[in-house]
Amino acid sequence: MELGSILQFLEDKTILVTGATGYLAKIFVEKILRVQPKVKKFYLLLRAADAKSAAERLRDEVIGKELFRVLREKHGASLHSFISEKVTPVAGDISYEDLGVKDSSLKDEMWREVDVMLNFAATTNFDERYDVALGINTLGALHVLNFAKKCVNVKMLVHVSTAYVCGEDAGLIPEQPYHMGMAKKGDSKIDINFEKKMVQEKINELKLEGVPDKEITSAMKDLGIERARLFGWPNTYVFTKAMGEMLLMNRKDNLPLLIIRPTMIASTYKEPFPGWIEGVRTIDSIIAGYGKGRVTCFISGQQSTLDVVPADMVVNAIIVAMVARAKQHPEIIYHLGSSLRNPFNASNLHDFSFRYFSEHPWINKEGESVKIGKGIVLTSMYKFYMYMALRFLLPLKALQLLNILLFKTYQDLCTDLDRKVKLVMRLVDLYKPYVFFEGIFDDINTEKLRIIFKESCHETNIFDFDPANIDWEDYMINVHIPGLVKYVMK
Repeated sequence: MELGSILQFLEDKTILVTGATGYLAKIFVEKILRVQPKVKKFYLLLRAADAKSAAERLRDEVIGKELFRVLREKHGASLHSFISEKVTPVAGDISYEDLGVKDSSLKDEMWREVDVMLNFAATTNFDERYDVALGINTLGALHVLNFAKKCVNVKMLVHVSTAYVCGEDAGLIPEQPYHMGMAKKGDSKIDINFEKKMVQEKINELKLEGVPDKEITSAMKDLGIERARLFGWPNTYVFTKAMGEMLLMNRKDNLPLLIIRPTMIASTYKEPFPGWIEGVRTIDSIIAGYGKGRVTCFISGQQSTLDVVPADMVVNAIIVAMVARAKQHPEIIYHLGSSLRNPFNASNLHDFSFRYFSEHPWINKEGESVKIGKGIVLTSMYKFYMYMALRFLLPLKALQLLNILLFKTYQDLCTDLDRKVKLVMRLVDLYKPYVFFEGIFDDINTEKLRIIFKESCHETNIFDFDPANIDWEDYMINVHIPGLVKYVMK
């Protein structure tokens, strides 16, 4: 199969993107606008009440970001007119039928014009409210599919999932679909309609009992974790994403579908410039906490691999896969990661973080340099629990006893420390499956794509997505951690 010119494929295409304020979606939009200004149009779906609010979100949360600096430099004063011509903000929400788009003429226009549709919308919170995660990650995927089917010229739907829909599988994890109702443990089948009905009944019951909103949120979070673990997934996020994939595979009919499963997404490797990142991603909470002097230990299996992939490589792979699918390439599912081709040892995270912050201490709000210690690496959960007991739980018990003896003099301090310890324990419980993850993501479909790309495309320098090219030491110390400090650790 010949891929031909990717830039030529993108020319004159109309692309609908959901979740347009998200990290990957922004990088995708910026990339195409920068390398192929002859793209016909982007419709960007943004959660907003109306067109005015959607336009404001586009300005403030997409185009106004540092990510678009290179595009701003390229177009100068004409950027505004270029964006106005190429980008149409759309107020909507994938939690609803027809993506919640209320403007009927705009909806009809999209159904006529859209060539390619990409679903980036998701809630990635591990313990999100179950009703919210189900509405966006599962039912939202179905709403996107149904909308795509109404687009008369649509060439394909690209759905961005996560490699961790595999749950806690070990060994070599294949690029295989999830069939409707398939659980990871137990004999029960997953009935998505039942899950939807059960969630609504639970909310109605709690409201009838007059339970405060804060407690309803807590109950919905607990329900999500409970249902996920019942069927063999570690958290609400990956469980609802897996169910979303099930719906897509079951209901796609003749619509060409791509399911993209990235691993842990990090800052940009090269484009539009190295080190751009937004928000604290999976491993970044540990790096940032350590740099600020708040994290003193790293939990890591001695041979554990962190499957990390730069965001711009993910976007490049998505674009190349789109072109391949349009040329009738049969593959549907792609793992985008590094654990098979260029593994990153989890123990190196501690070493790289220590070396960086020793030479470049983080400056706090008071203008003071934060000195970090070497810290310790805990190689099992048993060691972590012992560390927590000796370092925090025993002193907390002693403080609570003293508080009782001194007529609750230290009540606020006790409450604050107890809350922080419980938060840490909950976060560790949620992240534990990834810290000691024993799976390697097979990427045979992605490797086939790379081979075709290198053999039949002259734009390999523009759309590189080979993780074998990454020097992890150089990338982490000179690109990723400096980007984290500049854009996130403020």
